[in-house]
Amino acid sequence: MEIKETAIAGTLESSDIQIMLAKGANGIEIDLESDVKKQFGQQIESVITTTLNQLGIESASVKAVDKGALDCVIKARTIAAAQRAGQTTDEPAWEVL
Repeated sequence: MEIKETAIAGTLESSDIQIMLAKGANGIEIDLESDVKKQFGQQIESVITTTLNQLGIESASVKAVDKGALDCVIKARTIAAAQRAGQTTDEPAWEVL
């Protein structure tokens, strides 16, 4: 999937994560802001990276603001942002789910 525009998914509410996805130059670069970054930062970044790779995205700039989201929420928000960025919201990638 090709990133065609900057897109955002999620909120800044408790137990959610806001993902902003834009074109990147050097692989997947993640800027993570989270109160639990020391404990779960590596896991959050891993879920985002794995999900983007499953969607065929190898280069992206990601800004993530975590408010205590579970892995399933992180994955869902990443998929939503990626589909919006790739303008493929009418063609869900069911195999990634």
